[in-house]
Amino acid sequence: MASSLKLANGGPKVLCHDRKEEEEAFSQAMCLVMSSGMPVCLKTAFELRVFDIIAKAGEGAKLSSAEIVAQMPTNNPDAATMLDRILRLLASHSVLSCSVVSDDNGSNVQRLYGLSPVSKYFVTNEDGVSLGHFIAMVQDKVFVDTWPQLKASILEGGNAFNITYGMHAFEYIGTDLRFNKVFSKAMHSHSTVVMKSILEHYKGFENIKQLVDVGGGLGVTLNQITSKYPHIKGINFDLPHVVQNAPSYPGVEHVGGDMFQNVPCGDAIFMKWILHDWTDEHCLKLLKNCYKAISNDAKVIVVDSILPIMPETNFAVERLGI
Repeated sequence: MASSLKLANGGPKVLCHDRKEEEEAFSQAMCLVMSSGMPVCLKTAFELRVFDIIAKAGEGAKLSSAEIVAQMPTNNPDAATMLDRILRLLASHSVLSCSVVSDDNGSNVQRLYGLSPVSKYFVTNEDGVSLGHFIAMVQDKVFVDTWPQLKASILEGGNAFNITYGMHAFEYIGTDLRFNKVFSKAMHSHSTVVMKSILEHYKGFENIKQLVDVGGGLGVTLNQITSKYPHIKGINFDLPHVVQNAPSYPGVEHVGGDMFQNVPCGDAIFMKWILHDWTDEHCLKLLKNCYKAISNDAKVIVVDSILPIMPETNFAVERLGI
């Protein structure tokens, strides 16, 4: 039999099938209310090198918060207790694994943390690549300060970032040297991780002679492609202030310009994580420029997230829902 919960002050009734469903709904609501803490804790763990410390302890290692803190430059007597609160939150989201051990009489309980399939993406590899750089960008003050303008952007129109800084995000990056470095590190790490998988499974680069990477940043993605397919001549195309800091790669030419004005010619055009940043009108303009830059038998390769028409509740989709 259905039960009901009457809200305070004579509000509407919320119908639930049973008490368990009612409690689960409330718990989920509270998780959403407190959810802003999760990415901050993830960023903090990365900045404290938690994932690297566990990884360096050896394969399958499990460490207590005290053992992890012992490798940090701190004299704070409460550091281990404070860190443990963060680590158990990460473990509840499967970012870390957690096991509990106790002494012989069971009076002293200790949590031990290890790497999970997820946390391995936050371990810094030999090339300095880690998705931790991406969370550092997303949680940087530059982006965080734009969220309070989300309401205004809906009611009054415009873009939250533009309202906050008076310019588009990609323009701003060219004016802030510190954030430019944060952004570049994030893109470098993300591209390296994503392209490794793409190059293992996608064979569409094999017959390309000249490939243009539109919005290619520092050329990391194109370098990965041309390293596997050295017969390809790569053109890394991005804004002038971006490519001027790009390192030299064999077989890759850096070209500065505006993709909404024109795009360099090639046998194929590659765009990774570009279209989702722009309005439909901007995307149409960009795609028309791409069409002009290729022959009839050429192609445009797009790597991006595609949202379903009906919102889904699986883990990956719900977190990319915006």
